Amino acid sequence: MLEPKNIVVGLSGGVDSSVTAHLLKAQGHAVTGMFMKNWEDDDGLDEQGQQHCTTRQDWLDAASVADTLDIDIEAVNFAAQYKDRVFAYFLQEYAAGRTPNPDILCNTEIKFKAFLDHALTLGADKMATGHYAGVRQQSDALGGQFELLRAVDDTKDQSYFLHGLNQTQLSKAEFPLYDVRKAEVRRIAGEIGLHNHAKKDSTGICFIGERPFREFLNRYLPSQAGDICDDNGKKIGSHMGLAFYTLGQRKGLRIGGAKDSTGEPWFVARKDLATNTLYVVQGHDHRWLLTHTVEVMNMHWILGAPPVGEALNHLSAKTRYRQADNGCRILALDTQTSCATFHFETPQWAATPGQSLVLYHGQVCLGGGIIV
Repeated sequence: MLEPKNIVVGLSGGVDSSVTAHLLKAQGHAVTGMFMKNWEDDDGLDEQGQQHCTTRQDWLDAASVADTLDIDIEAVNFAAQYKDRVFAYFLQEYAAGRTPNPDILCNTEIKFKAFLDHALTLGADKMATGHYAGVRQQSDALGGQFELLRAVDDTKDQSYFLHGLNQTQLSKAEFPLYDVRKAEVRRIAGEIGLHNHAKKDSTGICFIGERPFREFLNRYLPSQAGDICDDNGKKIGSHMGLAFYTLGQRKGLRIGGAKDSTGEPWFVARKDLATNTLYVVQGHDHRWLLTHTVEVMNMHWILGAPPVGEALNHLSAKTRYRQADNGCRILALDTQTSCATFHFETPQWAATPGQSLVLYHGQVCLGGGIIV
């Protein structure tokens, strides 16, 4: 029998966090819900000034879930922290021609920092979220540290987005959906009468939501049109601003009928900020899109240090969320600068500056860094 704890659950209004709260309460824990509002700019209006789905509906859904589960819920506002710690970085990276992943920073700076700190002030022993991942404490013989695990449901595993967490954060984290599949989550939600059991999963920018990305970004960053060139340096079109494109992008290039083309799809392959030029190539497997070697900065190790021994011979990593792992090895590692170089057995496709390389040993997530 688990010892009952005071656990604060981040209730987003979605089905995953709702079932998380239910499971913890069913285990005998004292559960409190907390709803976070982290975006206020233009909240409630779309790009044409029309009303769109906002955090208000999510709050109503979260409050309804709390009522059904008979737990208390509190609404907290971390909009200032989000703007300073996440959104400012988001804009800085796009302005530099990179493609950041705000979901990762949301987890380290908001959900497991601002949120966690607030939960602890309320007397919580732990905080929980609806992430599909796991946390496990090593035996004392191995150091007693906390490991981040992939979820049992590979199709929903979110350890990629949590690889930046540290030991303190993981020691306070609960992930009840670690071994629960998504279909089962929805079944449980329907069985216990949660009105949001079929609610669509949220997508879009972390805490900002779904909206026309180009128009949204254009309000915060100046854009400058420029040339689109092929791998021979020949101009074949015009772009709307380098920030609006990412490596590997296929849609929205408006160059499908370029003269002398092979008929294969075009993909974004390089950005040259100095000349404001976007380079595109034809064919998914063009050499400009493939690399065996990936360099990263800000390398973070969940256990506080790189792996040693046998683990070094069985490493794998992914350079984007929706991809299978590929075997790799560490070519170079500088613990002073937190920079590292990885070599992959199979070439990586469109390894994108600003995105994260996340490293694994089997089911254990070891950490990761920002691709440069």
